[in-house]
Amino acid sequence: MSSIDRAALAAAVASLPERFKGPGGAVGVIKDGEVVVREAWGYADPDTGLAMTPSRLMPICSISKQMTCGVLLDLVGDPSPLDDRIAGFLPNLGGRRPTARELCDNRSGLRDYWALTVLHGAHHEGVFRREDARPLFGRMKTTHFEPGSQYSYSNGNFRIVADLLEEQSGRSLAELYARHIFGPAGMRDARLAADTAAPLNGAVGHEGNAAVGWFPATNRIFWAGDAGVAATLDDMLAWERFIDRTRNDADGLYRRLSAPSAFADGRPARYGMGLGHDRIDDVALTGHGGALRGFRIRRLHAAEERLSVVVMFNHEADAHAAAVFLMRAALGRPAAAPAGDTPADRSWTGAYLEPSSGLMLDVTAHGGAILARFAGGTEVLAFGPDNVARSAGMTLSRDGDGLAVDRPGDNLRGGAARLAGAAAPDIAGRYWSPETESVLDIEAAGSSFAARFDGFLGRGPMHAMSPVAADVWKLSTPRGMDAPAPGDWTVRVRRTAAGAVEGLVLGCWLARNVVFSRLA
Repeated sequence: MSSIDRAALAAAVASLPERFKGPGGAVGVIKDGEVVVREAWGYADPDTGLAMTPSRLMPICSISKQMTCGVLLDLVGDPSPLDDRIAGFLPNLGGRRPTARELCDNRSGLRDYWALTVLHGAHHEGVFRREDARPLFGRMKTTHFEPGSQYSYSNGNFRIVADLLEEQSGRSLAELYARHIFGPAGMRDARLAADTAAPLNGAVGHEGNAAVGWFPATNRIFWAGDAGVAATLDDMLAWERFIDRTRNDADGLYRRLSAPSAFADGRPARYGMGLGHDRIDDVALTGHGGALRGFRIRRLHAAEERLSVVVMFNHEADAHAAAVFLMRAALGRPAAAPAGDTPADRSWTGAYLEPSSGLMLDVTAHGGAILARFAGGTEVLAFGPDNVARSAGMTLSRDGDGLAVDRPGDNLRGGAARLAGAAAPDIAGRYWSPETESVLDIEAAGSSFAARFDGFLGRGPMHAMSPVAADVWKLSTPRGMDAPAPGDWTVRVRRTAAGAVEGLVLGCWLARNVVFSRLA
C-alpha cells in the first residue's frame, strides 16, 4: 500500500483549531489498520473548563445510518422480507410504496420527516418525542418522486428501518447496535443516546461563530436509526480499524455496506446502505457526515489506500471540509483543486426554476466559477472554455435563456427556466395542505411578508418570506429541529383563470412539491 505524507498530515492537524474555529474538536487518522493521529483540543464545555479528549462522547448523528444498515445486513441479510411490513408505517401513502432497500439507499421518494416538522408547526427548539414519528409518517400520502428513480436524503427512511428491526428481532435498537456493531468493532463506550436533551459525559454542542462568540445549543428531539448513536473518537477509530481488519472478508460487513448500487434505470448511484460514495481526484471514498445543532462530525474511508479520517466538532464548523483537508494532506495532494482560469459568463447570473423538483436554482458568476444554490447549499462549479460549468455534483450548460441541469448523484436531469417579473403582493391568507394536514398562514406586516404553520406538532414561529419573481417567493427557515435546517423553501403561486390566488406549492430540497390550497 502507498505511504502517507506524515509531515504534511501533522502540519494539517496542527492547523485545524485556527482553520476551523470553535470550542473544541477531536480528529483521528487510521493508516493500514493502525492509529497515526489521535488528537483533541479545546473544551468540551468552555463554561466549566471541561477539556475535550478522545474519550469524550459526542453524538455522531447521521453516521448512525450505516450502523443501522449494518444491523439489518447482519440480522436479516436480504432486506426484501421486510418490504411487506412498511405499509404499517405508511398506511395512507398512495402509489407504490418503497422497499426496505430503497429506504436504506435514500431512494424511497419519502419527504424528509425533519423538514416536514416545519410544515407540521414545530418550533425549532421544541420537543419531538419518540411517539411523534409514527403519526407524522401516517400523514404521508405521496412521494416526491417515484421510489427507486432518484436520490433524496430522507432521515425517516432509517427511522422506519430501525423500527422494523426492533419488530423483527424483539430486541431494542440499543441491544441490536451493541450486539451487531459496537461489540464486534470494539467500540467500548458507544451507545444509543436517542434523546438529544439528555447529557452525555460533558460535551456541549455550540452554535455561533468567531464574530459573535459561541453559545450552548438547545436540542430536544428524539431520534433513532437515522441518528442517535453517541461515540468517542476512540470508538470511531475502533470502527475504522474494524473496517480495515475485515477488508478481505468476502462477507465482511463494511464490504457489503459499501458495495456499488444503481438507480432503477441502471445509472450508478452515489449513495447506498447509509454510505455516500465520493472521490478526491482519483481516490475513491466512502463515508458520511453527521449534524445536530451544535455538533458536526465526518468520517471518510479510502479503501484502496487503507486510509481513514475522522473529524468531530462540538460546534458548527465544516467538518467535511476539515476531513477532506486532512485526507488530501495524508495523500500528499494539494489542499484544493486549482480554480479554472476561464472567466464565467456573467449572463448566467439569475434565478431559475427546475420544474420536476419545483425548486429555485440561484446562479451567480464569480471569477472563473459559477456559484449555484439549489440543494440546500452553495456549490462551486468551475467554468470551462466549452461554456459548461462543472463540479463533482452538478453540471450546468446553456439551454436558450435557461440552463440544462445534470446532477448524477441525484439522478436528476432537466432544464431550468429563467425567472422574471415581479411577485404580486396578494398572497396573504390561510392555506390548507391535505398532504400534511396542516395550515399555512401568510401575513403582510407592513411591506414585508411572513408565514407560520399550524399542525399536529403545534403552531410554529413566523418565517420570513421574500419575493423572487412573478408568482415565486422564498420562505426561509434557517433553524430547524434537525441540522442543517431546511433553509430556503421555494413557494410557487397557483392562480385561477381569472388571476386570483388559489393555492401554493412549497418545496425545499428535502421535501418537494407540497401543495396548499387557499381557504375562503
